[in-house]
Amino acid sequence: MATFPSYNPVYSATKTSQPNTRRVRFGDGYEQRVLYGLNQDPKEWNLTFDLTDEDADIVEAFLDARAADSTSFDWSPPVDTNTYKWVCDSWSRELYSVGRSRISVTFRQVFEP
Repeated sequence: MATFPSYNPVYSATKTSQPNTRRVRFGDGYEQRVLYGLNQDPKEWNLTFDLTDEDADIVEAFLDARAADSTSFDWSPPVDTNTYKWVCDSWSRELYSVGRSRISVTFRQVFEP
């Protein structure tokens, strides 16, 4: 299992939660909710990394390799010491200064053995 390179994102990082809930609404306004599935609350992180061009090349090569083989990777969120499995469906790289790049990513939590 690959591990995301140990670079720290810049602040502010955004964490999104969207629990898997199924809802049924009845005619009288009554609503019933139930959590759906085993892993009901996957997280998503929107992050930006401010890196040298050489470090940005490493991150981009890592993400390209995961996209090529469709595998997840291990990563620990900024506020957590635990490691979870993630995929990155899209990212962008901004060359904003000589020798510096910003990489913006969205990590989506996945549940695999």
